[in-house]
Amino acid sequence: MTSRELISAIIQRKTHQGSAFWLGNPKPETIRIYHRYFGTKNDEELRQKLGDDFRWVTPQYLPETYRHHDGKGIFDIWKQKKSLGEPGPLGNVREISEVDEYDWPDARYLNLDEALKILDTTGEYYRASGFWCPFFHDVMDLVGAENYMTKAYTDPDIIDAITNHVCSFYLQANEIFYKAAGLKIDAFFFGNDFGTQRDLLLSPSQFDRFILPYIKRLIEQARSYGYQIILHSCGSVHDVIEKLISAGVQCLHPIQARAAKMDALTLAHDFGGRISFMGGIDTQEILVNSSPADVKREVRRIKKLLDPYLIVSPSHEALLTDVPPENVAAMAEAAHE
Repeated sequence: MTSRELISAIIQRKTHQGSAFWLGNPKPETIRIYHRYFGTKNDEELRQKLGDDFRWVTPQYLPETYRHHDGKGIFDIWKQKKSLGEPGPLGNVREISEVDEYDWPDARYLNLDEALKILDTTGEYYRASGFWCPFFHDVMDLVGAENYMTKAYTDPDIIDAITNHVCSFYLQANEIFYKAAGLKIDAFFFGNDFGTQRDLLLSPSQFDRFILPYIKRLIEQARSYGYQIILHSCGSVHDVIEKLISAGVQCLHPIQARAAKMDALTLAHDFGGRISFMGGIDTQEILVNSSPADVKREVRRIKKLLDPYLIVSPSHEALLTDVPPENVAAMAEAAHE
């Protein structure tokens, strides 16, 4: 069974043999440490050495994807602000007409050749792709984090209008990409962080209004092309997993192990067999401070709870430099036992 077949079976919750592993997406400075330790020269060589079954190819963050004549990015608000709380360019709008008049990204500037070339050379690894579509973050950047939380109560129609514009671009971009990529893609993998260490960032009713409808639209589009659905959200999202399952999410990533009610035992009890999971190997304590032997024990424990519908992976994909390479090796080895 190839890596592609294995992960497809895990996400479909079909009978299969073997366990799957994804290294995640370590920070560049972390990758350099791992190259020195493992004797590898590039990302693909490192992944092959660790037995990584999963390849993430999102056009959104490739440098050639968006070619605006003025050099603008898709959503590059961080060229204009220094903190999450600082109001963005739509922070003080009061009318929907002001939202409509904003200089929104334009799909005419998309060039997908780089992403398609990567997919063409990926081999028989599982291909998770599509635009990352971090619409919740984009809207919060556009208005400012504090403004978002306030306007969700005082001006919900403004938040709706901004979110609709952001998601309309992503839907259009994905439509173009899906038509070009076809069966080169196995899953639509997209992400927004909806949780903190303790709970959701938004109330359940706000999640239902400002988040869930757009998740459904993005999923419906991807499902129309036959793709599996993997959703990323850090933090405690336990209280909306039932809604995510109903919306069509087949696999949840990254299972932030120390966030409230996101431990493997709770997830297995509450949702076992109804959704697949990717992640769960704690990056806040276990991978950082434990011995390789302890890491292996933890991987085995998580597998026992969540197999056979688990892709072993760190509980935060952007591995930092505090995760020792010997613990990464131990995680990969135990994943494939």
